[in-house]
Amino acid sequence: MIHRFFRHIKEGFYGVGRHLGMALSSATAVMITLVLISLFLILTVNLFEMTRTIEESISISALIQKGAESSHEQIESKILMIEGVKSVDYRSREDEFNYYLETQTSDDLKDFYNTYRDVNPFRANILVEIEDGGMLQGIKAQIEKIDGIDEVADGGANTYTLIGILSNVRIFGGALVLSLCILAIYLVYNTIKITIASRSDEIWIMRHVGAKNGYIRAPFLVEGVIIGFLGSILPILISVFGYIYVYKKIGGSFFGAFVLLPPHPFILYIAGILVAIGVIVGFVGSYISVCKYLRMKR
Repeated sequence: MIHRFFRHIKEGFYGVGRHLGMALSSATAVMITLVLISLFLILTVNLFEMTRTIEESISISALIQKGAESSHEQIESKILMIEGVKSVDYRSREDEFNYYLETQTSDDLKDFYNTYRDVNPFRANILVEIEDGGMLQGIKAQIEKIDGIDEVADGGANTYTLIGILSNVRIFGGALVLSLCILAIYLVYNTIKITIASRSDEIWIMRHVGAKNGYIRAPFLVEGVIIGFLGSILPILISVFGYIYVYKKIGGSFFGAFVLLPPHPFILYIAGILVAIGVIVGFVGSYISVCKYLRMKR
């Protein structure tokens, strides 16, 4: 009897150890996946911000017809009424000439061009800033219909190519993060499935004493949430301290052109998102696995 008693204790510890080992394995899998999700999430959000900033810097130059300069205020009002227009800035012929002179680095060239001030070759125009690069063509078409506008310059094919590239970058980044989330769910699903199979006797007993599916399912869902939460702790630490270190190391920008988002509060949002992803992934993976098992054993 004593021998049997110790054997049961040994089997109990073995079962607990095996269960903890599988839970740890699942948490590790979630942790690795969340590290990748965090990396690509940080890159994607910064790319979103960079591309948004670039798109906001795209502008349209609406050339005013000769003789219509005096009605530029009415033209500006009509342009501002177009959806997607952020702001307008009128530039007279004199303003354009002075701006061109300021771009010259040689004093001799400035003096030479200044002699042509009386025959100013520049045109008055309205610089139009837009909110979304994807609306560029539509806004251009509407501006061209306004009386007093002679021509609209938008940068041509190169501008549209740039906007297309920026849009594809955002789509690719979002799809990559979503794919990694699906991978994490799959990893949790497989681990919980193994856990359920190893505890099939317990589930069989619970079902035969009248336990409802919800009662059987609950411990596994809680376990999945805990696994997801534990798996998010190390990725959060890596993300927080790693991003702050990199931000300070490179001075907050790449080559002085691509500016990173400041660590605070951005990195706190990332930490919250990682916790949410970990918990949701653990819950969904567990739910799919246990529901599938219960349907099979019904």
